[in-house]
Amino acid sequence: MLETVVVIVLPALVVVAAVSDLLTMTIPNRLVLALVAAFAATAPFAGLGLQDLGLHLAAAAAVLAVGIALFIPGWIGGGDAKLAAALALWLGFAPLLEWLVLFALFGGALTLGVMIYRKYPLPAQFVRIGWLAKLHHPASGVPYGVAIAAGTLLLLPQTQWFALVG
Repeated sequence: MLETVVVIVLPALVVVAAVSDLLTMTIPNRLVLALVAAFAATAPFAGLGLQDLGLHLAAAAAVLAVGIALFIPGWIGGGDAKLAAALALWLGFAPLLEWLVLFALFGGALTLGVMIYRKYPLPAQFVRIGWLAKLHHPASGVPYGVAIAAGTLLLLPQTQWFALVG
């Protein structure tokens, strides 16, 4: 079970979050809850003790607090903040700084790419494709869940989870 969740379910949920954010500019709460439930179901099989669980919960709480602070002025979406917190629950504190740097770099590149995309007129054949039109609109945000997912997927094979199943 541990291998299936870590190697298939967790990455799949991360990819679904990214695709959802790209196509709809939302990350469903049920997806975030699925990440939390998968962690809760998997943690006992990973040998995490109470202290370890506490540290993982503390990492999630810290990331959620920062996410809320970034959400209030509108710098990120609420779904992005919740997704980041759910993924921090999985990661704990050990790789947190590296993860934050990775998804910040991906986020910067994504934001730059979206700004360039919005600078030019949308070709007529793409105007009718809802998500492309929405992404092109200057009032739309940036689907930062894509950057969070990219950073997570890049870092995940180096985490304690993959060491456990490897």
